[in-house]
Amino acid sequence: MKQYKPRTPSQRFLSHVDYTKLSKEKPMKTHTKRLKTNAGRNNQGRITVRHQGGGVKQLYRLVDFKQNKSNVPARVLGIEYDPYRTAFIARIVYKDGAKSYIIAPDGLKVRDEVITAENAPLKIGNRLMIKNVPVGYSVHNIELQPGQGGKIARSAGGSAEILAQENGYTMIKLTSGEVRKVLWSGLASLGTVSNTEHSLVNLGKAGRSRWLGVRPTVRGSVMNPVDHPYGGGEGKQRRGTRRPKTLWGKVTGGRKTRNPKKWSSKLIVKRRVSKRNSK
Repeated sequence: MKQYKPRTPSQRFLSHVDYTKLSKEKPMKTHTKRLKTNAGRNNQGRITVRHQGGGVKQLYRLVDFKQNKSNVPARVLGIEYDPYRTAFIARIVYKDGAKSYIIAPDGLKVRDEVITAENAPLKIGNRLMIKNVPVGYSVHNIELQPGQGGKIARSAGGSAEILAQENGYTMIKLTSGEVRKVLWSGLASLGTVSNTEHSLVNLGKAGRSRWLGVRPTVRGSVMNPVDHPYGGGEGKQRRGTRRPKTLWGKVTGGRKTRNPKKWSSKLIVKRRVSKRNSK
């Protein structure tokens, strides 16, 4: 992490990830595109997600989450920053000349070689069938359905630990504490996702939130009664309701939101541990 001397109020607590080791090259034009920003509005122009808007211009990188070029080795050309995700991405070139972007695992370096194969060597960055990963190893970019592309453990510092292999399923433990089953015929990459220090970032000032496209958030207790269930009253009035509620009066803070009839519930062996209950 990069820290600053408090020469200004915004630098007193400012900290961010050190990007000096990343590649200085511009992104590949063939693997980028401009996404339309909607500032949280739907097709009718109404705001459906609050606190979004503004921010600096960004180019979306077309990351290959499938990595289904089997038995073709690839060499890492560089590790790059991706404005649309917390993890770093790696620019690779296959032996047949094709170039691509992949999620960069922690510890992957320039000129390293990665490969996708059913029984690939157990080396960071290699991609192989989950059933061939030994118990205790950490994996990321895990497929839920074979050939679908990685869906689990793709953000900075994310990974899943292999716990067991049985009856066509692999049991994995996610960073949230949830234990679930996935089909062992899917693919997964070895290692932990890069940029593990992302959770330690301190923005330092409101302006950096605006650069990221995040607009200000106002507490419900300082609103008028017509605008929020907590609004109104004189001075520092209590919220006047026993259970916490959203802007629209929906009960939150402890209410389960997962659909009890969801088909994938049978694959969850142990639910994630609530931070409130873990104390």
